[in-house]
Amino acid sequence: MPTSEQSGGVRGRRRGLRALISLVVVVGVFAGVLPRVADLSEVWAAVRAMTGTEVATLVVLAVWNLVSYWLVQLSALPGLGLWRAGMASQSATALANTLPAGAAVGLGINYAMYASWGFPRSTITRSLLLSGLWNNFVKVGMPLVALALLALQGDASVALLVAALVGVGLLVVALGTFGLMLRSERLARRVGTVLATLVSRLRRLASRGPVSGWADAAARFRADTVGLLRDRWGALTLTTLISHLTLYLLLLVALRHVGVSDDEVGWAEVLGAFAFVRLISALPITPGGLGVVELGLVAALVVAGGAREAVVAGVLVYRVLTYLVPIPIGLVTYLAWTRRSRSRPPGAATVSSA
Repeated sequence: MPTSEQSGGVRGRRRGLRALISLVVVVGVFAGVLPRVADLSEVWAAVRAMTGTEVATLVVLAVWNLVSYWLVQLSALPGLGLWRAGMASQSATALANTLPAGAAVGLGINYAMYASWGFPRSTITRSLLLSGLWNNFVKVGMPLVALALLALQGDASVALLVAALVGVGLLVVALGTFGLMLRSERLARRVGTVLATLVSRLRRLASRGPVSGWADAAARFRADTVGLLRDRWGALTLTTLISHLTLYLLLLVALRHVGVSDDEVGWAEVLGAFAFVRLISALPITPGGLGVVELGLVAALVVAGGAREAVVAGVLVYRVLTYLVPIPIGLVTYLAWTRRSRSRPPGAATVSSA
């Protein structure tokens, strides 16, 4: 059996390898691929040609994009409050966008924040699972919607068809599993046992020990979740849809403002590219999908008919607003939370709607 020092060394090497792969991908895309795809001086000219009104429109959309996900968290965790939802969301986003496997670290930060505000552990776990599930339900479902719209226009592509088929498979499995868990405690325990078996086999391939207690955890999750979903499934679904559609709208407006016309790339084609890239960017290759998202969007939109320089300009503007800008905001919210947590007397944390 490996010692704790050996296990720590293996984890350290894996983190180092993951960071190296991320660096290679990012440098390769931004220093190698994009300069070959488009003339960067023309890209910059397209960005600079935007009017003040166009820039202001993008800024307003970018702010609303941030706020829209706060509403998802409010729906999943009653009593959180908009300000605290913003602190948690932005802090987690900043970590997800800067660290290898940052999404997992972001979840940990969200958990710690919610706990510091007085929420019970079971409530926190339920809210994180529900918001994550609903986010993924919409993410894997969007390629289906995009494919249907493009099929009506006669513009469906092979890549989108593949993404849609993958989405169908994932959505059926996810919804089926979730539905079985909610149907009865017996089925919830069965699902927990099956998932634990699958995860333990995967962990064995990585020389890690099996997981346990998932059957009981699934039963507890069902008991905690049924009541919340009965009252709030509509709000959770609506806010999640709004969040994803806002992100898509921000991409569409960025493309239009830098000169990618509807005649070149229609709104349904932009939706198809967006949905396809959202699906592949779920793979934790780089922090926040940096490089992967840019390359995927540029490739899909250029193939759809967009001028290279304008497409690259629009994608970079979109990514500055959705990837880069949230990082300093998240740093500020994280520091604000840590400062308040240190100054708060023990036992002072309470659940509030503030």
